[in-house]
Amino acid sequence: MNYLPNIIFAIILVVGIGYFVKNVKKLFRNIKLGKAKDISDNKSQRWKNMAMIALGQSKMVKRPVSGFFHIIVYVGFIIINIEVLEIIIDGLFGTHRIGLSVLPKSLYGFLIGAFEILAALVFVAVTVFWIRRNIIKIKRFFSAEMKGWPKNDGNIILYFEMVLMTLFLVMNATDLAFQNAGTGGNVISQFISPIFGDNPETLHVIERSAWWLHIIGILVFLNYLYFSKHLHILLAFPNTYYAKLTPKGQFPNNEAVTKEVKLMMDPDADPYAAPPESDADETPEKFGASDVQDLSWLNLLNAYSCTECGRCTSECPANLTGKKLSPRKIMMDTRDRLEEVGKNIDANKGTFVDDGKQLLNDYITPEELWACTSCNACVEACPISIDPLNIIMEMRNYLVMEQSAAPMELNSMMTNIENNGAPWPYNQQDRLNWKNE
Repeated sequence: MNYLPNIIFAIILVVGIGYFVKNVKKLFRNIKLGKAKDISDNKSQRWKNMAMIALGQSKMVKRPVSGFFHIIVYVGFIIINIEVLEIIIDGLFGTHRIGLSVLPKSLYGFLIGAFEILAALVFVAVTVFWIRRNIIKIKRFFSAEMKGWPKNDGNIILYFEMVLMTLFLVMNATDLAFQNAGTGGNVISQFISPIFGDNPETLHVIERSAWWLHIIGILVFLNYLYFSKHLHILLAFPNTYYAKLTPKGQFPNNEAVTKEVKLMMDPDADPYAAPPESDADETPEKFGASDVQDLSWLNLLNAYSCTECGRCTSECPANLTGKKLSPRKIMMDTRDRLEEVGKNIDANKGTFVDDGKQLLNDYITPEELWACTSCNACVEACPISIDPLNIIMEMRNYLVMEQSAAPMELNSMMTNIENNGAPWPYNQQDRLNWKNE
């Protein structure tokens, strides 16, 4: 027996999965560069959110057309790839369609038939997406940040899916043993089969070629995910699990500032007394965030999970009125900077060497940050519960608390609050003057 094909298959499988595991480790390393954040509350609600949003696609269908076709692609692609298990067993042990040997013929035929129907539906859905992106040219796919690689990435993944679904159907259509087995599973491939003629040797070559290309294509696709926005296929689940559960309009208080305010309001407090050591230890080294290491690990998980679908930006009132802010760009910039930091660490043997850059200014400008109205429209629109607003607020926090670089209008308001106890330029005795104006 010739074991060379099995050995080659095993090598390809190990290399493909090994490279994927290596990149996954790098991914987790990069996410852990963020600050610690304890998210261990309300586990039952979190599991429910993950089931409804990531698995059930509940937020996708708010836009019915794209939501419907996305569900077809999502469900179809996942279920079809169950057959990869059979391919791996056949490839390692030299069998052919092991499923026919271990499963009842009717059950095997039902499974393959369902896979073929789903493959055809996925091909149709992906074609619709390609038309929407390249012929109809939906506006949110052509924003300023969607040029170069982001634009090409969207098409590359569509071509990947088209090719993989085609190879699956061709593999079945040219497999004489399967076509003649009478399983009833060739519901689609039986109509494709006549295209390839009836020469057994030719059919065998085509079938083997499609089989090899199909499994190699799946491994390439798996490893492509790390470099693509389609990493959300894997990260949507943890991202929705750890998503914010508090009301969207509720902002977290800065504990250090809260303590200062309480101290100011305490008539018995000595403003000149040195703070206790415990309080001094809790004072943050830095307010807000100017680079990715200042953000929480959840912010960085959000950045890697972004699908670049643009729903957030299409709902953003600042963007709709011509401001430079794009919540999608905020997430893309965060991910790009995080990747740059990760490569820096790789190049310097596990240590980050200051490169003179940071997320603020080099990627995201203050103009973008101050354009945000903090309305949470982007958070509500995101199909996998990403929170661009939290990153925006952290960077605003840095600008105000560390650089005193708030816009003039905001500085005036904060000065008035400090001096007058209100946003307006009236002292407390003159508060009702506005009635006479």
